Amino acid sequence: MKKGQVCVGIVEKVLFPNKGIVKIEEGKTVVVKNVIPGQKISFSINKIRKGKGEGRLLEILEKSPLELENIPCEHFGICGGCTFLNLDYKKQLELKKEQIKELLSPVLEPYKEQWELETFEDIFERMKESPRSLAYRNKMEFSFGDSYKEGPLSLGMHKRGSFHDIITVSGCKIVDQDYSDILESVLTYFQKQGTPYYHKMQHIGYLRHLLVRKAVRTREILVDLVTTTQISGEAEDTLLKGFQEILLQLKLEGKIVGILNTHNDSLADAVINQGTKLLYGQEYFYEELLGLRFQISPFSFFQTNSLGAEVLYETVREYIADSGNGKIVYDLYSGTGTIAQLLACVAKKVIGVEIVEEAVKAAKENAFLNGLHNCEFLAGDVLQVLTTIAEKPDFIVLDPPRDGIHPKALEQIICYNVEKMVYISCKPTSLVRDLEVLLARGYVIERMCCVDMFPATANVETCVLLRKNSNI
Repeated sequence: MKKGQVCVGIVEKVLFPNKGIVKIEEGKTVVVKNVIPGQKISFSINKIRKGKGEGRLLEILEKSPLELENIPCEHFGICGGCTFLNLDYKKQLELKKEQIKELLSPVLEPYKEQWELETFEDIFERMKESPRSLAYRNKMEFSFGDSYKEGPLSLGMHKRGSFHDIITVSGCKIVDQDYSDILESVLTYFQKQGTPYYHKMQHIGYLRHLLVRKAVRTREILVDLVTTTQISGEAEDTLLKGFQEILLQLKLEGKIVGILNTHNDSLADAVINQGTKLLYGQEYFYEELLGLRFQISPFSFFQTNSLGAEVLYETVREYIADSGNGKIVYDLYSGTGTIAQLLACVAKKVIGVEIVEEAVKAAKENAFLNGLHNCEFLAGDVLQVLTTIAEKPDFIVLDPPRDGIHPKALEQIICYNVEKMVYISCKPTSLVRDLEVLLARGYVIERMCCVDMFPATANVETCVLLRKNSNI
């Protein structure tokens, strides 16, 4: 195995999130991304370390028996948004379950005899489906650019593996038709105006991103055009007025309730709010989950799959129902307080802790909107805030960011010695690391399942109910 070598092989399995394992020689494997089990592929070796290589996919020589004959999206394989859209939805769920099993089985192995487990299935309840496998997202961040150097203006997603090239994803299948209609009208308008997009290397240009959010229940739509300040004054006002007019002329299934313009002159290729101006309507929209109403701004954290979020939160509420009734519950890494508010009906009081101040403000406003008086939200890092709360928890809900819980914060959490806690994870590799600590400190996994919040992608939410072992 040599760097630069071109090889051919069959993908044996795919590890989380999308790492295809291909054997090329006795005892030697190569990781190739963006493949599925059973495909025969050609790839070039990019890296070699301790007998293991990393490869770049060149061509799919033979399709996998698992693959669909007709992939529902014409952009699949070119666009970097979806990973498993070429699989039937049931097969996507099976693949994700196997990935979770591969990650968690070594963690459970030392406890099998103690917990009287024979197989992984003894503790894993099931993969819970998203109510929609397509057209499920309530938020998209489209980027302006070109699909090739010096090409015409594009608006959509990054090409797979590319930092620069943008593919116009009209007809994207993980959102509904309103997103495509908005994308097409905005792109056509700015193409006619000859408006330049922001060049990441030269730092010149105006158009950066188009943020579209749509509620599933209320069907309200918020559109935010993210630009630099390199066009200003009357010229910008005229350009934005035309942008507003073409949006309001669209015949959509939903209703546009707000149009905004956010300025962002940062060098980072991300949607960063350096000042937002309201062009039309209001700066927020409403979504409804499990009978509660939530006000959401352009930059509020909110689960991107509203119907899937209901499945996830119903699971958490089910896990906590008996243990949380009439007790103090900590909701750590609480975001905009969605989980806290949904748990308020089964708890004496819920205390949410979140580092993002804007999210805490939104949580307080939404709790007031829903008439909930037993929710308290605190802004700050979990590690620091925990030491300031007088009321000790009876139950803890953990929903940390992708990188998991800081080791010192995890130690503080363990020291509360609560009888039960729920850990919600959007990145199972981080969950594995934290579970190793929790299990070693005397917690037992009582229930566990996955909720597929992100169909067609490599991501999945895992929900674990942990119980303190009374014998330790």
